[in-house]
Amino acid sequence: MSGQQKLKIKFRLNTQKSKKGESPIYIRIYLDGRKAEVSTGHMLSTSLWDSKKERVKATHGKASYLNAYLDRCKNEIQQNFLDFQSRGILINVSQLKNKFLGIEEKSNHKTINDIFEYHNKKAAELVDAKKIIAKTHLRYKITKNKVLAFIEYQYQAKDISLPDLGFRFVTEFEHYLLTVDKLQSNTAYKYIKILNKVMNLAVRLEWINANPIAQFKCSYKDPERIILTQSELNSIMSKEIGTQKLAEVRDVFIFCCYTGFAYSEIHKFSRNSVTKGIDGDLWITTNRMKTGTRESVPLLPIPLEIIKKYKDHEYCMEYNKLLPVNSNQRYNNYLKELAAICEIDKNVTTHIARHTFATTVTLSNGVPIETVSKMLGHTKLATTQIYAKVLDGKVSDDMKKLKNVLHPPADQSKDSIDNTESMTG
Repeated sequence: MSGQQKLKIKFRLNTQKSKKGESPIYIRIYLDGRKAEVSTGHMLSTSLWDSKKERVKATHGKASYLNAYLDRCKNEIQQNFLDFQSRGILINVSQLKNKFLGIEEKSNHKTINDIFEYHNKKAAELVDAKKIIAKTHLRYKITKNKVLAFIEYQYQAKDISLPDLGFRFVTEFEHYLLTVDKLQSNTAYKYIKILNKVMNLAVRLEWINANPIAQFKCSYKDPERIILTQSELNSIMSKEIGTQKLAEVRDVFIFCCYTGFAYSEIHKFSRNSVTKGIDGDLWITTNRMKTGTRESVPLLPIPLEIIKKYKDHEYCMEYNKLLPVNSNQRYNNYLKELAAICEIDKNVTTHIARHTFATTVTLSNGVPIETVSKMLGHTKLATTQIYAKVLDGKVSDDMKKLKNVLHPPADQSKDSIDNTESMTG
């Protein structure tokens, strides 16, 4: 990496180009064992040059001016070198020389903006093909804007060529997201994850030889997942609701809690989405818009009752929908209102239904985690295991069952009495 490069700058008189008893002062740049020379444009007599100090002797009438000029040249070259270093760019001595001379090297290299444009265009086509959701494409566009804003902020540039990117780029980008954008670590992680995905695409397209940020490890903390207890679910289901729209939102939400489908999946279900499974029972099968994986769930009695309830609903019949779900942006607001009237002190949102299915409805009732993972359409079991971490209640229940096996109730009562007596003395 550029941080390992060694720079040395020296000055000398080039006596081979002497004219009328004066020789030009040259700057010699050494970088990684290679050298390049640049003329300063100033001529000097050999007798007025101190070769050991590499300076014009004080006896010259313009010694102060010329020595100050040499210092400025040295400082400019050093600053250019440090600028390349700060961007993690591995350079050669010719590039450093041309930078000092103001020669802009033409590059045919693709830039970071080019790869984002290519990636996001392909993503837009996948949205049109209904392979990914528009929200995912929007996240890609936001990431591109944040990367370009960072380049503007950090390097005062509009773009950077892909070969110029180094490991330091992503470390500085993370710092920018955390300090300038003031994002949470998990949010910053998501943007860096997309950047890494885009850079991997650049490698596959042979726009760069290797992903310079592939080894970057971003801190990520599993967020606390809010779930509803069975008691809270029962409270929502049994609550008398006078407003039709709120009652419909409640039913759709409960349907999600007992099937594990996300709001975006429920929205696309048509009236014929329910089919018979291999066991002869009714199932719903779909490909998740977020990941493209298959999600297949047998329908429990509660969601079946909800489907039956809305079989002849005017909206469902007109728009061929399984349930009265539309793209109403106030859906989460309705859920907050629902939580309030049911006296549930939690931030209830659409995705809590999916979390609740994974925990309260399935894992807590003994459904194997592999089965839950399959129904949720997870590509990795580790994703489902996150839900298992929040089941303190399940741990408590299981330990109570174990206690009953090891210590039958009769023994427990005796133990309790003995313990009470010993404590009271």
